[in-house]
Formats: sequence, C-alpha cells, structure tokens
Amino acid sequence: MERQKRLTLIAFGMVLAGIALRLLPHPENFTPVMAIALFAGVTLPPVLSLTVPLIIMIATDLLIGPHDLAAFVWGSFLLAALIGVWARRRPGFGRVFTGALAGSAVFFLITNLGVFFFGGLYPLSRQGLAECFVMAIPFFRNSLAGDLFFTGAFFGLYALASSGPRWTKTPKESF
Repeated sequence: MERQKRLTLIAFGMVLAGIALRLLPHPENFTPVMAIALFAGVTLPPVLSLTVPLIIMIATDLLIGPHDLAAFVWGSFLLAALIGVWARRRPGFGRVFTGALAGSAVFFLITNLGVFFFGGLYPLSRQGLAECFVMAIPFFRNSLAGDLFFTGAFFGLYALASSGPRWTKTPKESF
C-alpha cells in the first residue's frame, strides 16, 4: 500500500478509536487520548500527529460539552504528540515509557495550573495552588494508569503488526 494511504489509514483509525473510547463509559481520566497523541508523534508526520489528538478532542468535546479549560487540555495533548516526535528519533521501550510518563506529568501540571488560575475554585495563593494539586491526585492516578495501559496496548499491537508472522511451517506429521 502506498505510504501516504497507509499513514492516512493509521491516522483515521486512531481518530475513530480515540473518539469511541472517549465516549464510552470509563473511569475518570482513563482515556486513550494521551497514548494516541504519543503514538501519533512516533508513527505519523509531525503535522498529522498534531492533528489527530485535536480532532479527537474537538469532536468529543462537541458531543460531551465544551469546557472553559479546553485550551489547556488540548495544548497538553499537542505537547504529548511533540514528545512522540522526540521519541521517534530512537524509538524503544525506554523512550516510549518515558514519553508516557512525561505526557501524563505535562497534562497534570498544565491542566491543574489552568484550574488554579482560571477555574475560580482555589484562592490564588501558595496554599490554594497546593490544594489544587493535592485534590487532583486521584485524577492523576487514573490518567497515569490509562496513559500507561493504552500506550502499552497501542505500541505493543503496532510492534506485533509490524513484525509479521513469527512462526515457521511445521513438517507434515507422518502417521
């Protein structure tokens, strides 16, 4: 299959999977979007890798309902795609695992700074900032678990699909 068609199919599949899995019932913050952004960064051209998580988020936010912190959330996923572009240089377990951890941490930091400064839930003080981050820990735990699970699933399936069959023909048994 021509390279461009294959890349378009991969991107389309990622978008469909991301939309479906984000809309299905799931534990809070246990979604595949971060893993898809990282995977897109590793496997797709940079511009396309940035487009995939944005399409997922725009489509699902329109269906779920828009929110005031969309720029922080979407920006975090764009940074995750760029982390994937970085991991592409020498892809391997270490870089992909580090990328998943970094993506989770970036999402946690950026979105919670957005909540702190613009959510109106916490006083704009050191104590308010600390409270904001402490209250977000359960969400971070789910985000990290989802990011690691889906990153492992996507990259594992991709590795299996890329390697082709590993079995050999067995000699015919004689009776």
